Amino acid sequence: MSGTNTDGKRYFRRLSRYYLWFTACLALFLVALGILEREGMPRQWIGHLYMFGTIVLYATIGVVARTSNVSEYYVAGRRVPALFNGMATAADWISAASFISLAGTLYLHGFDALAYVMGWTGGYCLVALLIAPYLRKFAQYTIPDFLAARYGGNGDGRGTTVRAMAVGATIIVSFTYVVAQIYAVGLIASRFTGVDFSVGIFLGLASILVCSFLGGMRAITWTQVAQYIIILVAFLIPTMWLSAKFAGNPVPQVAYGSVLPKLAQREAQLARDPREQQVRTAFRARADEYAARIKGLPHSWEAGKVEAQRRLDVARSRNAPLGEIRTAERELLSYPRTADEAARLWTEERAANLARAQPPEPHADPFPGKTPEESDIRRNNFLALVFCLMFGTAALPHLLMRAYTTPSVNETRVSVFWALFFILLIYLTMPALAVLAKYDIYTSLVGTDFSKLPTWVSYWANVDKANPLISIVDVNGDGIVQLAEIAIDGDVLTLATPEIGGLPYVISGLVAAGGLAAALSTADGLLLAISNALSHDIYFKIVDPGASTQKRVTISKLLLLAVAFIAAYVASQKPADILSLVGAAFSLAGSTLFPALVAGVFWKRATHQGAIAGMIGGFLVCVYYMLHTNPILGGSADAAWFHIAPISAGVFGVPAGLAVLVIASLLSRPPSTASMGLVEHLRAPE
Repeated sequence: MSGTNTDGKRYFRRLSRYYLWFTACLALFLVALGILEREGMPRQWIGHLYMFGTIVLYATIGVVARTSNVSEYYVAGRRVPALFNGMATAADWISAASFISLAGTLYLHGFDALAYVMGWTGGYCLVALLIAPYLRKFAQYTIPDFLAARYGGNGDGRGTTVRAMAVGATIIVSFTYVVAQIYAVGLIASRFTGVDFSVGIFLGLASILVCSFLGGMRAITWTQVAQYIIILVAFLIPTMWLSAKFAGNPVPQVAYGSVLPKLAQREAQLARDPREQQVRTAFRARADEYAARIKGLPHSWEAGKVEAQRRLDVARSRNAPLGEIRTAERELLSYPRTADEAARLWTEERAANLARAQPPEPHADPFPGKTPEESDIRRNNFLALVFCLMFGTAALPHLLMRAYTTPSVNETRVSVFWALFFILLIYLTMPALAVLAKYDIYTSLVGTDFSKLPTWVSYWANVDKANPLISIVDVNGDGIVQLAEIAIDGDVLTLATPEIGGLPYVISGLVAAGGLAAALSTADGLLLAISNALSHDIYFKIVDPGASTQKRVTISKLLLLAVAFIAAYVASQKPADILSLVGAAFSLAGSTLFPALVAGVFWKRATHQGAIAGMIGGFLVCVYYMLHTNPILGGSADAAWFHIAPISAGVFGVPAGLAVLVIASLLSRPPSTASMGLVEHLRAPE
């Protein structure tokens, strides 16, 4: 045992040296790029260098850590030290939704968006208390492995059904989640290198595949540690800069408390400002105009089409400037093709104008509403989202897989502590970043002369001209920027923070590299979870139990390749925004897998029939609610139960799955002695 401990310490010291050297090289790389920027290197070149540098780095780690050993490929040889497993888990956990979208969501929605911080962090506490240590003691490879053994322990092969269902759940959850990550990769690559969105997706995919394809969990683990270092540095530098700028204190969590009252005071000033009220009145008038058009359908649609054609004909007949003719052509081309399409588009435009006609909501006020009922609805949605994210986190297959990679159960417990610590370093900083960036925009940008707008506004406005990430239009014609005249996409906030704070573009590139690392690290883990479930649980355990270790790893690699390209294709179709996809994945994970996992550890009476019924029941309730309430999926918001948003479908799916599992277990015969013995073994102290 002492020899093993000595080897473990030596291994830990060697890894520590490697990553200290990596951090030093990263610092030198940033300094070199900073010097090149001062010497006049174009922004696009800096973006290309970051993209090229990160892909080469991850590819190098993937090549060095390549393996065909089953234990190394599936669980990194079960020898990852707790500290490094914690860093890898944190990188796996801090996805594109966290890094790119969360700060922007906090900026736009204030207190309500804290549900994401509380839900995701609280979920990892559930992982630590209820699941991770017991999975490590089970000491297999996948989540379906555990469920099949726990609910099919009487040796008659009934575990095959549970295994197949768990594989199906793993694929559905992980695929939904990975599409969101690859979508974010394309977004970042296209914005910072100028390549087409689809090309950006496949550039990122190349980086993902080199790591996961060659080395499985071994390569992914060591890549994720490097990615976490990049994520942490990228997130802290601009936040600490803004913190020092506005609070004279480089610790964002401390500055947060001093800047928040200033922001509240500024919000109150803007709510009373006559010029702001003038702009909001203009938006209200536009909303009324759309309401009149909707009321006048289909005649209003026909008249509008005739008018658009008339404007184009007039522009051509009087030889107007080419720009004016092109504008008239675009207006005619973009005009709704049918009255039904006009009804949908005009309803969306009316809602958008009504939203911009409202005074700014106080950032720190919990659940603001015009009536007590509206406030109650917002509070209930807040709690429902926290619930979904917590239970979804505790059932995500790619995160739970990391419990298998440590040398012992104790190391797993310690690694969960480190993962929480590294996650909190980011998550306790995000609310501060949102407040600091908001205060900067409210004080520096609002009130600026339109002729003196900062350069970052025009840059980000032109990155995606079809759907501008930021738009500032002089609605009241006074030549001064009002808050109500600013429309900003939440996804741009984190990426644009360095420029908002006046930092050089090299830091913007670093933030983009951090976002890319967050998306790639999560995508790596998700793709491996899918391919391992298919190769190990379906191919090896069901189709060909006699397959050699080499054949098993080869099958896993080929399946990973196929799943990656399918996910990239789906992501290239831009199916939904990042947070919507992530929310769906968490609701599905919690509803389908959480009841069976927790009951499998803590309730001996849980049976094979109960597990199957619970997974089916939770899944069906969750999917039914999503389909019937999400407009993107053809549902209607009016069909919501208790006014709960579709992103929180798991608030109904988890209790339904748990209730069905309990009832079906009590109505069926008690589980076998082997299943009960497994529970006793898992829960016995080491």
